[in-house]
Amino acid sequence: MEQGNAHEGARPAYALGAFPRTPADGRMAECRVPEQARGERAGAEWAGAGQAGGRPAEGEQAARGEHTHGEPLAPRAVQRHSVRGQILDALRAALVDGELVPGQVYSAPALGSRFGVSATPVREAMQRLAVEGAVEVVPNRGFRVSERGPRELAELAEVRALIEVPVMLSLARTVPAHRWSGLRPLAEATVTAAAVGDRAAYAESDRAFHRAVLALSGNKQLVSVADELHQRSQWPLVSGPATRRADLLADASEHTALLDALVAQDLAVVQALVREHFAGADG
Repeated sequence: MEQGNAHEGARPAYALGAFPRTPADGRMAECRVPEQARGERAGAEWAGAGQAGGRPAEGEQAARGEHTHGEPLAPRAVQRHSVRGQILDALRAALVDGELVPGQVYSAPALGSRFGVSATPVREAMQRLAVEGAVEVVPNRGFRVSERGPRELAELAEVRALIEVPVMLSLARTVPAHRWSGLRPLAEATVTAAAVGDRAAYAESDRAFHRAVLALSGNKQLVSVADELHQRSQWPLVSGPATRRADLLADASEHTALLDALVAQDLAVVQALVREHFAGADG
């Protein structure tokens, strides 16, 4: 597997502030994987393409079956040890942000050139996302981003509520107050991400908070299943508007309110908050 030179424990690619945007057009500034992590460059043929930055014209991309839809996907920084892991994290963040457009097809070589890596780690990451249901394989073309409609998201929220509400009510009766206080920084991290409107950072911190709460049950299988459902529910609506910062802040505030109710062992408030949280777009 191709290796990067980032030190162990570096922030994941989707971490808050990891992707600086150029002031001119608001798109993310280009960032490359360290040279020794690049391996075989699938984008080598781009060097003599005669376009600015060495990129070929859209017609040339289309001839090779590469993605040519609108503006090119903004490159994302990759910083973790495993190149495939870096790309997977960056692609998941792009799904949450809506940069990977539902219904559109993207090729591994075209995405790889924008990350500064070969097509191989991109293809492997996309295969993983296909297993998770985020994309589907389009033979000889690439991967189509799955479309998530309101009904499917509502069904996911309903299943999550069936799993998490009774578990949280049980935990509210048994977990001492000091254990809940230890989760306060995780709740505050969601507020920090929401305050700057960073959907990718909010999505990760939101999942981290829910994982930590459910982990107090001691049931690893429950945590795994709930986290998978949570991740699927974070993908954007088909043709839907991006979540507003005010909506993210409202969802984030429910985390701190939930902790207060858990500390107080107020079961009625816990149940109401969790159900309301799942009814939101990003809970």
